[in-house]
Amino acid sequence: MNQPNPAIVSQDAVRRMPRIALLLFCAAYVLPGFVGRQPWKSADATAFGYMLALAHGDSGWLHPTLLGLAPETDGPLPYWLGALALKLAPAWVVPSFAARVPFILLLALTLVATWYAVYFLARSSHAQPVRFAFGGEANPVDYARAMADGGLLALVACLGLAQLSHEITPALTQVCCTALVFYAVAAAPYRTWLPAASLTLGLVGLAASGAPSMAALFGLGSALLCLAEPDQGAGSRRRTIAWVVAIVGVTLLAALVAQALDLWRWRAELPQPRWVAWRNLGRLLLWFTWPAWPLALWTLWRWRAQLINREFGRHVALPLWYVVVAIGAMVVMEPADRALLLGMPALAALAAFALPTFKRNVTAVIDWFTLLFFSASAIALWVIWISLQTGHPKQPAANVARLAPGFEPHFFPVAFLVALAATLCWIWLVRWRVGRHRPAIWKSLVLPAGGTALSWLLLMTLMLPVLDFARSYHALVGRVVSIIGQPACVEVYGLSRGQITAFQYHGRLNLVQADRAARCPWLIVDADARDTLPEAVDLGQWTSRGIFRRPSDNNEDVLLYRRAGR
Repeated sequence: MNQPNPAIVSQDAVRRMPRIALLLFCAAYVLPGFVGRQPWKSADATAFGYMLALAHGDSGWLHPTLLGLAPETDGPLPYWLGALALKLAPAWVVPSFAARVPFILLLALTLVATWYAVYFLARSSHAQPVRFAFGGEANPVDYARAMADGGLLALVACLGLAQLSHEITPALTQVCCTALVFYAVAAAPYRTWLPAASLTLGLVGLAASGAPSMAALFGLGSALLCLAEPDQGAGSRRRTIAWVVAIVGVTLLAALVAQALDLWRWRAELPQPRWVAWRNLGRLLLWFTWPAWPLALWTLWRWRAQLINREFGRHVALPLWYVVVAIGAMVVMEPADRALLLGMPALAALAAFALPTFKRNVTAVIDWFTLLFFSASAIALWVIWISLQTGHPKQPAANVARLAPGFEPHFFPVAFLVALAATLCWIWLVRWRVGRHRPAIWKSLVLPAGGTALSWLLLMTLMLPVLDFARSYHALVGRVVSIIGQPACVEVYGLSRGQITAFQYHGRLNLVQADRAARCPWLIVDADARDTLPEAVDLGQWTSRGIFRRPSDNNEDVLLYRRAGR
């Protein structure tokens, strides 16, 4: 028989993580990926291009453009943030890093909002553990803090979060705004002004960053869930009604902001009725949300009684709504992974509420699987790095040379020391986890979160040079600029937004769209657009100077032409 409250937790189990350790862990996850790299293709470089255009006055602020091209993702807010950072940054700060500073803060704010959302959900009466007959059950506040630690670890442990949360794209802005809304509704029964401010910033920011329909669904769904909560006295009901009115009002405000910025677009489209399309969505859902999704399913099963009777556990119902909306968006919108990203804070909250219902054998399985998987990943990354530096073993270096021809490895002492320190911390963490210690409710997620953070940090230190070479346009632009120098202007045709950004930023070229009236001495053309090139220019006036390929991509070539007689 399923009990309405399956959480049986003693006071011993709700020790919170040391705050210094938790802060250092978050810093180790947030900072790598923002520091020391070039803009990567394609969404990261594209967003950076629009920020540069705004900062340099080459675009209007309400409707950003890049060489006359509108963004593929509507919503100017992310570009405003990056452009303002570029304008305020000192001259000695590298522009690509200056544009990332607001997004470092956005990721940190996402983690903080998720922690507090889980904390306040765990404070609700239906989420509290069962009271013991002779005392000794977990203190409500200590229990909520321990659960919040577990929710934060669950969020960091999700594999799909790492890359997308370290790009300066609208996706990170949207997930941060979603986390703010999620926190605001979770904290509504306990706080007033900070949740109200978070609700306003979250819903309006979500609309202004290109997701007005998601803002409407999150807002209206949250209002309905608040109305569905059972009465807990006249004062509580009045507060609930006030919050419902506030949520609906702010949702309408967000809709008006989206209307003023002309952001309402119908993008929903069901995938093709083929097995391959649905299989790919299933695979994305499984790996992107691992290891949170099995924990979330376990939460729904163990707490199911509170979803089907009058108990109404808001700690389950509220995050479930956000996850369902995000999964629905993943199915009908592109790109699917960035739509799914918006459900990650709520999914982490659901995963956290599985922790007080676990048995010891389940936690042992999680620990051993995580230990083997991430230890093997770390060893593989170190072997590849050693092979690149020394040539032994030969095969990893040969594989890198095949995938990134032209890459020359270099030794960076700081990156090596950071990677070594992170690896030693992982070894210490494993020893601590397998040792005999007092139980803590969040211990099951320490190794998954630590392993994810370790793998990401090793990628962003040991593997960063080769990733930068393979994923940026720097090498391609360098080859082209070595031939054309710094002419007064260069015509371009068919280039992607990321390529345009790369030639403007890395090559410092003055680009103009190709047409028959332009008189620039050089013309750069994307290879996929060569068939329509005669419609834009008179090819009789141009002489081909070769085809240039981005070293790590056989399908991304650009053609270079020089005007005859120049």
